[in-house]
Amino acid sequence: MIRVLALLLLPITAQAETVRIATFNTELSRDGPGLLLRDIRRGDPQVNAVIDVLVTNRPDIVALQGIDWDLDGLALEALAEALNDSGLDYPYSFAAQPNSGIETTLDLDGDGETGGPGDAQGWGRFTGQNGLAVLSRYPIETDGVRSFSEMLWRDLPGAILPTEQAEPFPSAQAQTIQRLSSTSHWIIPIDTPGGRINLMTFHASPPVFDGSEDRNGLRNRDEIRLWSLLLNGDLGPAYSDRFVIAGDANLDPYQGEGHKSTIRGLLADPLIQDPVPVDPAGSASTVRWKGVGEMRVDYILPSADWRVRDAGIYWPDPPDRERAATASRHRLVWVELFDE
Repeated sequence: MIRVLALLLLPITAQAETVRIATFNTELSRDGPGLLLRDIRRGDPQVNAVIDVLVTNRPDIVALQGIDWDLDGLALEALAEALNDSGLDYPYSFAAQPNSGIETTLDLDGDGETGGPGDAQGWGRFTGQNGLAVLSRYPIETDGVRSFSEMLWRDLPGAILPTEQAEPFPSAQAQTIQRLSSTSHWIIPIDTPGGRINLMTFHASPPVFDGSEDRNGLRNRDEIRLWSLLLNGDLGPAYSDRFVIAGDANLDPYQGEGHKSTIRGLLADPLIQDPVPVDPAGSASTVRWKGVGEMRVDYILPSADWRVRDAGIYWPDPPDRERAATASRHRLVWVELFDE
């Protein structure tokens, strides 16, 4: 009896709460408004494959890229319902209108014409194509979301805007309205059992599909630089809250086109840590593009004050690999964080 009492009186070590955060470019984009909602409701094979990937990995919070936005949030709601039917419940979500597909009256891509998808604030055939969304098991403080999506590119400190023959490209007038974010830059506060997480999410322009003016490459550079500037106090007071950057930078640190020193600089920032997730084969590649190969372009970068329990890239063994590849060319990247 005395021994039992002694055991009961021993101090109990609290188990640190672990939160699993993921980022996943789902490529759930269609050629017209309403088509994604249709495909979710009818059980499209790609949609079902995306659901399988999410259900298998079961993140507590997931930042989604490449998912079409609609004004009433019907597609995201339908996706959450389909996930719930498969045993993965996300009672909280956030999505807002991205820059992709927002029409302008100017020629923004320099092709000499107006009204095309390249003349939108971010490339898109319709408003909301290739948007962003966040699904969460934990409450999202929607009133506290901070968006940089309306920031003009020219207003970013140190921005390099494209020129051709020493003249603004495509025109000085275009540069007066051109926003920095091709999709969005959001800071989303989420209340978890271990405390608030500020999720920083974005989807940068691919640094290709342009000419010698390097419009897309320079835009990609500055979309990534926004986070470094924010963290180090060049966009207001230095950022001091706990955060996780999760998104698609569309830039590999060492391979392919683009200003690779930009992503290397972000990865080396002392305010963040790079867990360097790998797949079961030990590869850090997060996407496989036909004709280009495998690259690391999708990132989860926790602030330095987090403890990382584990991290990885989902790429299953055969025969599940073929189904995972049906979901997206991108792979889901995850990290498990805790605070002692």
